[in-house]
Parts: sequence; structure tokens; C-alpha cells
Amino acid sequence: MQFQGTDQYVATDDLKMAVNAAIALKRPLLIKGEPGTGKTLLAEQVAESLGLPLLSWNVKSTTKAQQGLYEYDAVSRLRDSQLGAEGVEDVSNYLKKGKLWEAFTHEGQVVLLIDEVDKADIEFPNDLLQELDRMEFFVYETGELIKAEQRPIVIITSNNEKELPDAFLRRCFFHYINFPD
Repeated sequence: MQFQGTDQYVATDDLKMAVNAAIALKRPLLIKGEPGTGKTLLAEQVAESLGLPLLSWNVKSTTKAQQGLYEYDAVSRLRDSQLGAEGVEDVSNYLKKGKLWEAFTHEGQVVLLIDEVDKADIEFPNDLLQELDRMEFFVYETGELIKAEQRPIVIITSNNEKELPDAFLRRCFFHYINFPD
């Protein structure tokens, strides 16, 4: 499985090497560059060229790492229990799967885009370290371990607006995209 660029995305040799090295080493690929250099488009084209589905997680300033795993809606469960609704005893009815959960349990390999990681607070990348390393996480509400059936190809983009933590950077394969000349 090799990325060679596509008709819509002309990749430099360095970029192709970075993508293919990240895939071979099974490490997240961190793509930095100015806005408009094609970082997000790269993930779309990698997925298309490899014939894999793309899951996109667009990070905002309010995004928490937990949202990528899952969210538990305790308020809805409480309301439903007060109203006597069915299914309240099954806590899994109140879990909303995040993009990492979807990527880990998807049938077959996927490309997971974590877009604009530098928009979130400084702790966000560090909060994902263990999950990205081990490709698993624990759901406390149900007591189950969610483990990646097939390791997703993880592409993380950054507009270089904030410095990312060193521990996070050490776990990623890195490439900087310049504006084309």
C-alpha cells in the first residue's frame, strides 16, 4: 500500500515519502503548514488513492480529547429514567461514539483525519497519546475495552498556530508542507 499522489493532488517526493513512512511505521503523520497548503486535502487524497474510507474529526477550540473516544449523556439517561422510558438500564444507549471509536471498530482499515489539532487547548494532544500509541481505550461506563481491529492511518494537521507538546511530537512522523512555488 503506497501513496503516489493523485490526479487532483500532486505530492512532492518528500511528502510521498513521509506518508508512506508513517504508514509503514504505523505512526500518526503530523502535517504542518500555513492555511491553504493542502493539509486536509492530503488526507482526503490518501484515502482515495488507497481505496480506504475517510473519517474526519474537525477540532475546535472547545474540543476535548474525550469527545474523540465517546461521550456519555447522563442527563438524558436521568431524564428517561424519571419518565419511565425503556432501555434506561442499558448504559450503552447513552454513549455517543467518537471518531476514534469509529476508526478502531470500523470493518477494515480507514484513514482518520484529526484536523487542526492546534486549535484545541494545549492538553488536547497529550490527552490522546495513550490512545494513539496503544490503539485502544477503556469505556468506564460499560467496562469494555475498545481495541483497534485494524490500525487506522492517522493524519493530523496543524496550522502551526500553537506549539504542540514535545511528548506528542515524539510520537508522530512529521512533515511540513510549504506553499507551492
